[in-house]
Amino acid sequence: MSGQVIVVDDEAAIREAVQQWLELSGFRVQSCASADQALALVDRDFPGVLVSDVRMPGSDGLQLLDKLVALDRDLPVILITGHGDVPMAVQALRQGAYDFIEKPFTPERLLDSVHRALDKRRLVCENRQLRQQFAFKDRIEAQLLGVSKPMESLRRQILELAATSVNVLIRGDTGSGKERVARCLHDFSPRAAKPFVALNCAAIPEQLFESELFGHESGAFTGAQGKRVGRIEHADGGTLFLDEVESLPLAQQVKLLRVLQEKTLERLGSNKSIRVDLRVICAVKPDLLDEVRAGRFREDLYYRLNVASVQIPPLRERREDIALLFEHFAGQAAQRNSREAPPLTPGELARLLGHDWPGNVRELINAAERHALGLSAPQPEAAAQSLAEQMEAFEAQCLHNALQRCQGNITQVMTLLQLPRRTLNEKMQRHGLQRASYRPAGSVDED
Repeated sequence: MSGQVIVVDDEAAIREAVQQWLELSGFRVQSCASADQALALVDRDFPGVLVSDVRMPGSDGLQLLDKLVALDRDLPVILITGHGDVPMAVQALRQGAYDFIEKPFTPERLLDSVHRALDKRRLVCENRQLRQQFAFKDRIEAQLLGVSKPMESLRRQILELAATSVNVLIRGDTGSGKERVARCLHDFSPRAAKPFVALNCAAIPEQLFESELFGHESGAFTGAQGKRVGRIEHADGGTLFLDEVESLPLAQQVKLLRVLQEKTLERLGSNKSIRVDLRVICAVKPDLLDEVRAGRFREDLYYRLNVASVQIPPLRERREDIALLFEHFAGQAAQRNSREAPPLTPGELARLLGHDWPGNVRELINAAERHALGLSAPQPEAAAQSLAEQMEAFEAQCLHNALQRCQGNITQVMTLLQLPRRTLNEKMQRHGLQRASYRPAGSVDED
């Protein structure tokens, strides 16, 4: 389809004719007989165009235009009238109308205006999304630390998915930060003001699952002395995060599928349907398709949950981030305990970079906290990694430290590391380091 158009006209014959012209040209059209009907279909994120007659009972086209401009001054509104004159056209354009077409008009005249208006609207929506992503950039980098290419890609993917309402399946090794990613998908979404409700499916006894998810009425079962709102209902308008969703019992999988399909639920012991609006984010350790093949997970539910997927890279695949993360978590631990974290020795740094980190970020946090407290943590053994690989990781970390210290000032980095400009550029490109990531907000490049 070429785009969305709302047609407003109190005369059914004209409304239907305009709708037919537009649909034959590939547009998706909704028609309304009044201004109030049209207003109910439009919000600030509406991606299309509105075409309205001027002379209508109740609110006319000019009054509708005023309300739409107040909602979003960048929403293209095309006004049509058989009673128009030059002063009315000028007034409409001053009020914010995109175009003004007098009856009778040819389909080509209308289609040309709609095409141009949709092109403008598309650019406005794209620019808004880019501005929103830019505004969130510093915040998400504070939540998901790392300068490696895999982390940059992950943050970009999260911001893109956060702007939607699709269900997401998060895959990742133990300790890789699946709940943190789920929180970012919620916090940077339009649902951020509503609840984020997390439930670890592996931690709930099977006999309590239904009450935990769907809630219950007083007296629904022995011991149910009062009404209880379940996790799904509590997440209404927000996000439900199901960790280790592969542990969800088959009986509850059926009921969850029904909630996702019908957007309603019934508390245990009640026949009343309750409407819910939620986004479901799930996290898994095993391949969920293997669970489907083994008959432990419903295939239809799998496809409902896996509309989009996010793969979290393990720490061993982003070694450039290890020292940065270690220093961050060690600093946090030292601050909590009112002390200073001891600096890393070259030998300690080499061991950190050479370790395979099977427990991922969770294991790294533990090591950083013990280091900050001066405890004799067991030294991680280096993984089977070649000298060249260890040297690459060490070089990437040195470059990162220098860029961070000099706040992205290339001239200062060249002096600090005693490298010519061309060599520095080549090394930064090879390690995926961008100077813009280190520049203070609002700074002007001088080198």
